[in-house]
Amino acid sequence: MNLSPEKRIAGVLAPLFALRGEDDLGIGDVAALREFIDWAAEIGFKLVQLLPINETGGDNSPYNAISATAIEPTTLHLAPGSPKDLTRQDFDIAVADVDLAQYRQGSVKYRRVKKLKRRLLEKAFSNFSANAAEDRQSEFKKFCLEEATWLNNYTFFRALMEQNRDSEAWDKWRTEHRTIKNACEWLRHLSQDRQRSRREPSDVDGQPEGSPSGQRGDQSAFVARQNFFRYVQWIGHEQWREMKSYAAQRGVALMGDIPFGVSYYSADVFARPNEFALDWSGGAPPELHFKDDEFTQKWGQNWGIPLYRWEAMRGNNFEWWRQRVRGVKRTFHLFRIDHVLGFYRIYAFPWRPTRNKEFLPLDWNDMLARTEGRAPHFVPRDDSTLENCEANRREGEEYLRVVLEESGSTCVIGEDLGTVPDYVRPNLLSLGIAGFTIPQWEVHHERVTPGSEYERLSVATYATHDHKPLRKLWEEAVEHATSTSDQTRHELNKIAEFAQFQPASESINFGKDFHPAIMEALFKCESWIAVVMLTDLLRLKYRFNVPGTAASANWTRRMQRTIGQLRSSRKERERMRLIRELLEKTGRI
Repeated sequence: MNLSPEKRIAGVLAPLFALRGEDDLGIGDVAALREFIDWAAEIGFKLVQLLPINETGGDNSPYNAISATAIEPTTLHLAPGSPKDLTRQDFDIAVADVDLAQYRQGSVKYRRVKKLKRRLLEKAFSNFSANAAEDRQSEFKKFCLEEATWLNNYTFFRALMEQNRDSEAWDKWRTEHRTIKNACEWLRHLSQDRQRSRREPSDVDGQPEGSPSGQRGDQSAFVARQNFFRYVQWIGHEQWREMKSYAAQRGVALMGDIPFGVSYYSADVFARPNEFALDWSGGAPPELHFKDDEFTQKWGQNWGIPLYRWEAMRGNNFEWWRQRVRGVKRTFHLFRIDHVLGFYRIYAFPWRPTRNKEFLPLDWNDMLARTEGRAPHFVPRDDSTLENCEANRREGEEYLRVVLEESGSTCVIGEDLGTVPDYVRPNLLSLGIAGFTIPQWEVHHERVTPGSEYERLSVATYATHDHKPLRKLWEEAVEHATSTSDQTRHELNKIAEFAQFQPASESINFGKDFHPAIMEALFKCESWIAVVMLTDLLRLKYRFNVPGTAASANWTRRMQRTIGQLRSSRKERERMRLIRELLEKTGRI
C-alpha cells in the first residue's frame, strides 16, 4: 500500500473487542473487523487503528499481554469451517449448552468467552490431528519451524499455566515450575511417572488438571498441549494474514500497536529472565491531567512491567525486539509503539502495582522508610542535566534504530504523549518516526497551535483509548456543569480554539454545531494521519479504559449496535455522509 506522508489520510481507532459482528461469540473478532473495514472504506477512511492483539492474561488488558508475539485466541473467528477443521457438528455440540444471546449482550464476559473459544479450538485441533491432509500438516510444521524462536517458549509457558490453574503468575506456580530451568528438568522426568499419571484423574477434555497438588500428567500429554497452542497460533496467523490482505484490497491500512513493555507474568520474562530487571516496575510519572485516579496524580502510573536489561539485549543483537517487530509487521501495514518515551528513559517504581494502595497515603519519607531508601525515579537516568539528556537521546536512538531496521518499509509511529523531554520529538522526526499530536494539548505560550503548523510526519487525534470521549467531556462541562468541571471546560475551550469555534456553551448543540466543526478542523490539519476514536465518530460517551486503574469495566465495553445496524441506520448513514464530505473537502480522500 502507498502510505507515504505526502498523501494525507484519515483513520478510525476501534478496539477490536468492542466491535459487534452479526454472529460473534460475545467479543469482536476478525469477522467483525472485516465488516468494520467495509464500513470504514465506504465512509472514506483509509486506515483502521487497533489496540494490541497479543494474548492477554487475567486482567484482560491488551497492554499487559502474557506474550509479546502470540495472538489473543478470542480475536479469531470460530464458526463451522472457520478454521477448516471445525465442523458444523462439533460447533453445534460445543455451543449446545451456551446461551449465545446472553454472551452477546452487554459487555465482554471474558471468562466465559475464553472458555467457549478454547473448547471450539480444541475440537478443531482434534480434527486436524486426526484428519488433516498431508499438505495442511506440512504447512503447520513449516509454521512451527519458522516461528520456533518464540513459539516454543510460549507454548511451554501456556502448557505450564494449565498445570497451575491456568494462572500466568509463574512465581506462584508449583516449585518445580517457577523457573524455566526447573520446569525443563521437571518435563524430562515426567516420562518416568507415566504409569502413575495414567491412574490419576483428568478433566473432561482429557488434559491435565490445573491443580498445584493434582496429577502431573505424562510427557506426551504435556507435549500434546504444547502442540494445541501451536495450532491456535497457526490459525491466528492465518486469519490475521488474510485480514491484512483483505483490508489492502479495500484500500484500508491496518495499524497495529506494540506496547513498550510486556507483562511481568509473560512467557517472555519466564523464558528470558536475564533480559529483564524484575525488581523495578515501569510506568509513568505523576500526571495531574488524569483526575480519575488519586494514585496516578500523587505517584504516577505503576504499570508493573519489568524494565529491560539493554546490555543483555545488545549481547544478542536485540533478538527479542526484532522478533516483536517481525510479528507485528507481518500482520499490519504500519504500527504504533505505545509509550515510545520508554526507549529514552522510563519511570520506575520499587514496588509492584499490587502494593499501590499501601503506598497511596504515605508521604515521601514514609515511602522511603518502607522501600529501604529506594524511590520512584527515571531509569537509566533523569533529564536533569544536559549530559543526561544527551545520553538518554543517544541510547534511545540506538534502540529505535533496531526497530526501524527490522521494520524495513513498514511505517513506524511513536506515541510520544505525557511528560515529553525536549529532545524526543526532534529525535523521532530525524528517524522518520511520526509522533502524536493532541490539539488541546498543543499549547505554547498560552496559544493553541493551529493545525496548519503541525508537522506532516505526525498523527493528530483528539483522544486515544485512554481518554474520555468528546461527548463525555461535553456532558460534564456543558450539560451537567459543576464546580469540578473546570478542567473539562478548559479542555473543550482549547479544542474550540483549535477549530476556530466559539467557546462551548449551552446555546450550542454538540451534534449539529460543535462536532462537525471540530471534525473538519482535525481533518484539515497538516498531519499525515488524522485519527478519530470510534466513540468520537459516533458521538458516544463510552470509555474503554481509565489509566492507572484496574477497574473491572476496563477493556470490556462494547458498542450497543452491530456494524450491520450502524450501516443500515438512516441517522448514522446521514452522519457518515457528512463525515465523508468533510474528508473530501479537506483532501483526505
